Amino acid sequence: MALIQLIYVSAARKEFDVAELDRILESASRHNTPQDITGMLLYAAGSFMQVLEGEADAVDETYGRITADPRHHDIFLITREPNEQRNFAQWRMGFRRLGANEAATHPAFAPLFKYGFDAESIKAQPGLALNLLKEFGSRQRG
Repeated sequence: MALIQLIYVSAARKEFDVAELDRILESASRHNTPQDITGMLLYAAGSFMQVLEGEADAVDETYGRITADPRHHDIFLITREPNEQRNFAQWRMGFRRLGANEAATHPAFAPLFKYGFDAESIKAQPGLALNLLKEFGSRQRG
């Protein structure tokens, strides 16, 4: 079966602390491993950007669970397209929390996440979401 890549942005219903983010990541990793889903999650100013990679049925089922999760709202699908190879194969779910330091060191990207992810601006520039995820994924710790 063919791989797909899905990228979305959502707003959290409330600001998440470190412990809550750790629980989300643990749950994602536990679910993604048997589904053979890989990806990256960015969190900034109470919003998420996530890429999911894997077989279409598994990715669509996971995205369906995410859209039904009451912790999210204003879910905005950036892209869902075939993908010949994984860009985030090293993680069942990589993670990076973006804040003032990342905004200062990445001024070109800062307007897109400084006050939460700006989904419409990101979608208006094809490839920007993936570039953002790759940039911070390449600097992701452990």
